[in-house]
Parts: sequence; C-alpha cells; structure tokens
Amino acid sequence: MFIDHVAETKNKSNPGPSSILSVAEWWSAVLLPSSVFAISKQPEPLASMADSRVETIARLAQWKIDNFGPCSYKKSDPFKVGIWNWYLSIERNRYLYIHLFPEPSRVSKEQPPVARFILRVSNTGTSRRFYISPVHERVLRTCDDFVWPVDTTLLGRFIIDVEFLDLKICPLNGGEAKSIWPSDGKLQSVAAQSSLHCLSRMLDEAIHADLTIITADGSLRAHKAVLSASSHVFLSLYGNNGDEKDTSTIHMEDMSQESCMSLLSYLYGTIKQEDFWNHRLALLAAANKYEMGDLKDACEESLLEDLNSGNVLERLNEAWLYQLPKLKKGCFTFLFDFGKIYDVRDEINTFFRHAERELMLEMFQEVLTIWK
Repeated sequence: MFIDHVAETKNKSNPGPSSILSVAEWWSAVLLPSSVFAISKQPEPLASMADSRVETIARLAQWKIDNFGPCSYKKSDPFKVGIWNWYLSIERNRYLYIHLFPEPSRVSKEQPPVARFILRVSNTGTSRRFYISPVHERVLRTCDDFVWPVDTTLLGRFIIDVEFLDLKICPLNGGEAKSIWPSDGKLQSVAAQSSLHCLSRMLDEAIHADLTIITADGSLRAHKAVLSASSHVFLSLYGNNGDEKDTSTIHMEDMSQESCMSLLSYLYGTIKQEDFWNHRLALLAAANKYEMGDLKDACEESLLEDLNSGNVLERLNEAWLYQLPKLKKGCFTFLFDFGKIYDVRDEINTFFRHAERELMLEMFQEVLTIWK
C-alpha cells in the first residue's frame, strides 16, 4: 500500500518537522515518484460521457480518456480557449493520430485562429511515459489542418494535454495576425475615452498636481484627490484638511519610478495592457499595501491567465504571500490535477526549502484530496 510506503520512507529518513530542509527531502522522496500519480479514481457513473469531457485551466486543456481500443475513433466534447471552441479527436491505425481543430462556426470562419501550441500524451499506469510534440504554429480551420501521429502502443487509459502558447486571429484580407492575448478592451471602455483623455493629460502634464511621489529612482507628480478616491489609506492620509503637517510629499521607495508610473496610470484609467503585464507583481504588492481591492483582483486574474511550468511555483508563493485564493487554487490544480508537478521536479526542492510550513501542509492536503 502507498500509505505503508510513506510510513516506511518517513521512518528511514526520519525527516520530522524539525527543519525546512528535512520537510523538503520528505516531499521529494514521497511526492515525486511516478507511482504516486498512478493511483487513480474509481470509474464514475456515466463514464462514457466523462470520457469525452475536456478540462481547462488558463491556456491548458486536458482530455482524460478512460478506454481506447486498438482500432478506435473518439472525439472530445467542445472546450473553450480564447474566443474559439475547440475539439480534440483521436484515431488509431498504425499510429495514434491526434487532431486539434476549432468548432465550425461563424467565428472560426470569419476569424480563423493561428495557434501555437504543444501536445503531450501520457499513460496513467505505474510506469508513466510521456510523448511530447514539437511546437506547432499554423492556421486551423478544419480537422484536416493538423494531425500529430504518435508512434505508440498506448491502450486503455491515457491523457492528452494541449498547451496553447499563443492564439492569433488570421486576417482574411491579408496583413499581420494579431494575438488575442492580451486585449486592451479588458481595461478600457470605449465610452470613457473622453474622460480618460482628460485624466491622462492631468497625469502626463501634472495639471494642478499637488503631490510629489518619491520612488526608488526618481519622483513623480500626482493628485491627492485621485489617490484618495482610489484607496481609503490615502483618503485617511489626505482627508483631514485641518492637519497642519506637510502632506505634499509621499515616499514610495519600495517601487521603481517605472512601476509607480504604471500604478498611477492604472488609478487614472490610462494604463496600457503591456505595462500592466510587465509590472503585475509590483502592482500586486502596492494593491495589497494600500488596500486597493479592484487592482488586487485584476492582478490575481491576470497571474492566473498565463500559468505555466516556468512560473507556477513563483505564482503559488505570491498567492500565499498576498492571500489570493483563486490563484492558489489554480496553482494546485495546475500542479496536481493536471500532473504538471512532473515538470517542476528539479525546482521543487528549492521551493520547499523556502516555503512556509502552512503552505506545504496545504499542498499535502491537496494531494490527499486528489487521492480520495
């Protein structure tokens, strides 16, 4: 039994909770062997329906196939990534052929996707094997536009992952394809363009500015009223007009001038999507410090959108530090439900050496929940 294996491993190494390092070694010895993830759930009722369902998180889609024979064809349920609904289909002849294509619709006809993606196939047995495709990038319109032949004898239960690295809209009249990620429309309303233009001028030209912000590498001019309307921390600082002390200067030396300018641009409603993405972590720290709930939520949603194996541990740490439940849950799902823990096995020991014990306990409880 696996529980006996855990107890035996713990008794041999005697890693107890005496140090962070010993906890990290215990996790490395117990969590990472492939046999852990070989423990699968019992088949659910109506398995044939669940067999076609594709789960998605961020830009990753996963299709768990419970039963696939030597001469079979199977098509998934539609799943949405970006602005398109997608299908996966598999068929076996000599090879295992995997197709990825958008659902035939007006959107896919008028705005066909240019997808850049990676596919991964893995079995669910005790000896887990992975088959990973090269990075593909092409226009996808029909089921014949992409097929990946996999030279494998996989039968029964296995998993297909597709990770979308980018999605662009292919212009029908020529020209350059434009990525749907990011989209400026998420942060700016067309109806507010006139007001935003005025606010932009107030910030850029320091019109009637009454506040100087000292950053780590420079200074900026702003308006107390705008900051006070955005945060009750600033409101309490500037709201008492009878206070005689000088409030015309504020020190934000934990931010660079560039990241502070991005913060001001957000508060004035003129931030560009690229600047928001580049300074998300600094904006998150400021939102937490000055209790700006809307900005904190926007940062959490954005950090969840582009989870990948290269940043998931850092994002998990940020989620714990700033108490972001959706991001933390997304990281757990990415690592454990989608099996991406295998992709970070080299970094996991370093992560555990510095992680809070409470966070490691939550990770352990998440694993136990999956095994049930």
